[in-house]
Amino acid sequence: MKILISMISLIAFLLVALPAPLYRFGIVELETAFTGFKFGLFVGIAALVLLAIQVIFKRKTVSLVSAAIAVIFSAIAIALPFGMMTTAKNVPPIHDISTDLVNPPKFVAIAPLRADAPNPVEYAGAEAAEQQRTAYPDLQTLTYSQSTSELVEASKQAIANLGWELINTDADKGIIEATDTSTWFGFKDDVVIRVTDNNSERLVDIRSKSRVGKSDLGKNAARIHTLVDELDGVLGK
Repeated sequence: MKILISMISLIAFLLVALPAPLYRFGIVELETAFTGFKFGLFVGIAALVLLAIQVIFKRKTVSLVSAAIAVIFSAIAIALPFGMMTTAKNVPPIHDISTDLVNPPKFVAIAPLRADAPNPVEYAGAEAAEQQRTAYPDLQTLTYSQSTSELVEASKQAIANLGWELINTDADKGIIEATDTSTWFGFKDDVVIRVTDNNSERLVDIRSKSRVGKSDLGKNAARIHTLVDELDGVLGK
């Protein structure tokens, strides 16, 4: 039984560890990767149940090392998908976040790069905007006293500091575009920053949108917060 439990816990671990790199290198589809996550959760639970049965009824056959490894593998297999599922329930199923919900910044140079993406380049619409207002009411247009050129350069520096790929800079129009690639799955999420004049101050709006997936698990809102914090740091605010 010890070998059986070890094998099941290992399978559970592989079901959550392998889907991301397999998807990133184009070996499996995203739906298949997420299915692996779900099965990993159930297999991990099964491994722990079997281990509990072994401890209760066949204690003499239990090896401390193999049991510890089985618990670690199973815990990882359960924790990762469970964490994602919990997050998904606590955030709206949207993937297009903007500080300006009436006139969101538009992707320009990034638009061709998203031509084959499941999520279109156009803004997600009124329903997504309403869900964002409820979930992320703090995401609003930012105001700065610096000039447009200073904000463009600061935005470029903030993007570089965060390790994102700078795609386009148009200082005359106050537009900066970048792409953030996730480490694990290799998801590409696009960001556009728009700087506009408003008398003596500058208005800065940021939009972050995922190329794939219905729900972003809150990543785009978090990305905007991260960018704002980095931009403020560069500006010395």
